[in-house]
Amino acid sequence: MSHPYKSLEPRSFWAPAVGQRNMLDIDSLWKAPFAITKQKKIVTFGSCFAQHFSKALVARGFTWLDAEPAPGGTSPETAKSFNYGIFSARTANIYTTSLLLQWTEWALEEREAPKIYWEKSGRIIDPFRPTIEPDGFASVEEMLASRQQCIHAFKRAILESDIFVFTLGLTESWWDKDGGFEYPMCPGTVAGTFDPEKHVFQNQDYNFIKRSLTTAIRKMRAARENGPNILLTVSPVPLTATNSGNHVLVATMESKSILRAVAGSVEKTSKRVSYFPSYEIINSAPYRGTFFEPNMRSVNSHGVDHVMKTFFAGLPMRAKKKRKAKLKDAPKVAPDIQQNNADDVACEEELLAAFGPNQ
Repeated sequence: MSHPYKSLEPRSFWAPAVGQRNMLDIDSLWKAPFAITKQKKIVTFGSCFAQHFSKALVARGFTWLDAEPAPGGTSPETAKSFNYGIFSARTANIYTTSLLLQWTEWALEEREAPKIYWEKSGRIIDPFRPTIEPDGFASVEEMLASRQQCIHAFKRAILESDIFVFTLGLTESWWDKDGGFEYPMCPGTVAGTFDPEKHVFQNQDYNFIKRSLTTAIRKMRAARENGPNILLTVSPVPLTATNSGNHVLVATMESKSILRAVAGSVEKTSKRVSYFPSYEIINSAPYRGTFFEPNMRSVNSHGVDHVMKTFFAGLPMRAKKKRKAKLKDAPKVAPDIQQNNADDVACEEELLAAFGPNQ
């Protein structure tokens, strides 16, 4: 008697696809459903792990769009310290899909960014980018001008990109009860003052996350004809800390599972959206935790390299046959960000570790 399983490829069965293979030989995990070539303009935003994509793209001569480059004459070291060339605009990490939607609505002038600020040691801190300036801003006016420049850069990323890469990072979030806006970090951790009557914790559920993501994608595409293709990933990096009340390991697995489910659902229900399995490559049992540093949280360089090797292996063959793009034609970025160093990423959430015991 015939049945569907008789006609499946070997990649559909655990033994030949995984169990009988060396973990580094597991292949065919992903195939790009749309063209990703060196001529396509690619932007990267999201959680910390998105930074590895930009570095790998630049190193291979792909066109990574830096919509907010460092001022001319800025040294690579200074540019890095001021968070230029980290993401395609100086948004810092965008950990949640609701923050992605918030930035999108600001960029498309559907909502106005609140003109709030924090003070720390005589300097001004942007609550929506609390670590973007190493020593804060000299004045409120300077901070607001910098934020507005970033919002314009994010709009440029939406309007000019062919491929928008977004890494989903967290479900846990902090909101302003009065203003109805979201902070990237809990007030009082990096800067600001925590007010339990005003600052509200929300551990976002599946429906909220999916609605925020699909709305952001819809708005990006409505902003221009033939809006960007979307490439989603889920950060494989565990939570630094959790306010959920659960053990951090349980909270991590719940959070990542929800994000992975959202990404998979959006891929299936939205056009021109693809999910790339960086999360599975780092966290799945066949890889035996090999790709983590001894702290079992940071992804090591071998893991990053293997993820990116899998990504480029999934690109259509025709992209490999095309003329190699000249690096001088690509957007200018600091040379040091072209190196795929797993430790060299900006990740605000890691600052929460300072509030743990024995720190």
